[in-house]
Amino acid sequence: MDPKRSRFVKLNNGHFMPVLGFGTGASVDVPKSTITEATKVAIDVGFRHIDSAYVYDNEEEVGKAIREKIADGTVKREDIFYTTKLWTTFFRPELVRQALERSLKKLQLDYVDLFLMHWPIAMKPGEEILPMDAGGKVIFDTVDLRDTWEALEKCKDAGLTKSIGVSNFNHKQLEMILNKPGLKYKPVCNQVECHPYLNQCKLLEFCKSKDIAFVAYSALGTQRDPKCVDKDSPVLLADPTLNAIAKKHNRSAGQVALRYQVQRGVVVLAKSFNEKRIKENFQVFDFELTPEDMKAIDGLNKNYRYFKLPIATDHPYYPFSEEY
Repeated sequence: MDPKRSRFVKLNNGHFMPVLGFGTGASVDVPKSTITEATKVAIDVGFRHIDSAYVYDNEEEVGKAIREKIADGTVKREDIFYTTKLWTTFFRPELVRQALERSLKKLQLDYVDLFLMHWPIAMKPGEEILPMDAGGKVIFDTVDLRDTWEALEKCKDAGLTKSIGVSNFNHKQLEMILNKPGLKYKPVCNQVECHPYLNQCKLLEFCKSKDIAFVAYSALGTQRDPKCVDKDSPVLLADPTLNAIAKKHNRSAGQVALRYQVQRGVVVLAKSFNEKRIKENFQVFDFELTPEDMKAIDGLNKNYRYFKLPIATDHPYYPFSEEY
């Protein structure tokens, strides 16, 4: 195998996705300018896979960083694998393309490499990210996810995205797409929360069996944004087992958590806005965890989810009611 290719996974449509990605979702207290600078640092240290989303409200800043790095000769557009995600208020089929075109306009790019359905839950269309009723409950929308998927297929046919996939889907929801009559393109990936406390081994095996790439977010735990994450949640990178393995390899706990995913065949997103840690997070290709290390990290699983999406627990498509 071409050693360069080992830093990529081949998607089921023939495109290649870098196994290590830079995550850009940030809490509101991170200044927008920091996101531009961090993305430029990430590209400088070697990241070629950049993950964002409409709902992160940072695509102008991320696009600016990518364009500046193309302009200064660091990369060409085709070197970058850029992912965006369709927010749930745009799930009606007639809204899908215009949502992607909005992202492209903010990015000032002609196409994205990957376009994902962000959650399997449709919300009321409109400009509000979380449309709420007078009682403070989210207003959902009734949309067949297979119809939304068909609209994503049309975006691929129009050349606006190279690949299409999903995020936060459980295995039953994936099967619903895979078994859709007249399916034109399979999802190339499912991007989900995955880390040593939630190792997702059953969903990972299911995705592998269907030739769907598995992409891990929150691979380093979480930045503990109080709006999304319980303040008492465990701190992954303080875990004694991870730190003992890190010490043995003369690495950080974060590098071990990322390397663990790479060795499982998982595409992994690393998020940091700190220059030193961005550099550190890219240095996961020059060491290897032993089978004993991998087994010890597997043993940390407690099916602990940082992002539970409590606003949607009563929705029929709430993805976390299933075991996987």
